[in-house]
Amino acid sequence: MHVFVTGASGWIGSHTVDDLLAAGHTVTGLARSDASAAALEAKGVTVVRGDLDDLDAIRRGAADAEGVLHLANKHDWANATATNASERAAVETIGAALVGTDRPFVLASGVAGLAEGRPSTEADDNPFVGPDSMRGGSENRGFDFVDQGVRTIAARFAPTTHGTGDHGFIAAIVGAARQRGVSGYVGDGTNSWSAVHVTDAARLVRLGLEQAPAGTRLHAVAETAIPTRAIAEAIGEVLGLPVTSIDPADADAHFGFIGRFFGMEMSATSEATRELLGWQPTGPGLLEDIAAGAYSGVRVA
Repeated sequence: MHVFVTGASGWIGSHTVDDLLAAGHTVTGLARSDASAAALEAKGVTVVRGDLDDLDAIRRGAADAEGVLHLANKHDWANATATNASERAAVETIGAALVGTDRPFVLASGVAGLAEGRPSTEADDNPFVGPDSMRGGSENRGFDFVDQGVRTIAARFAPTTHGTGDHGFIAAIVGAARQRGVSGYVGDGTNSWSAVHVTDAARLVRLGLEQAPAGTRLHAVAETAIPTRAIAEAIGEVLGLPVTSIDPADADAHFGFIGRFFGMEMSATSEATRELLGWQPTGPGLLEDIAAGAYSGVRVA
């Protein structure tokens, strides 16, 4: 299959591209910089130059492909409005390019805010609808195209897709620990995060592209619920720092942007995903990754 990938040089995207190529697919990737383009070309990927706001480039890439993976996101936490708007516009552009083709369109989503008081499941509807909602309501907007002949699939990622080289949420928490001299957790630290190793997530995305029916919600989740206090303790152990509770009112000041997320319950299961695709995670767990030094190279931002 010829697959167009946005975010092809990013953390999850680069591993997914490697998995796609190993499985025999051909890949075209969106690249906004010379360095990203060179890295993709070195793998044998055809490059379309452009960024997430270059809707013409995204349209061309999607129209010429037999399947699309949308893994890019600006992640500009200081300007959520612009981030959400670009995400929604990209999903609408890809969906429109695939109307009537029955081609697969896998879009990245998340597990945050899907359920209260329990881990979320694939059966949970995404409550975020409309351009002003989280991620611009992109999951539900993508599913709007199912009735127009697009095989849309949502890949809901755990809050941490971890591994050596990760610069996401766990890296931000490690950076805050180095900066503050303590490894903190919010409140009593009993709220939990789900987690998945990046290689397992990449394989799941590829399997979803190949096999999942239209309208499927997939959970890229290997570990259902890791208490955030346990995450802080693992970070403190590997960095040789004391571990302490941070008052929720002080979380943003202590952690930076990640404070608003580290105090949230973001747990999820993946039983339905595993049964549908025969997917079994094999990578190390989050605490194992931290203990092995996967984040030892992270420095204060």
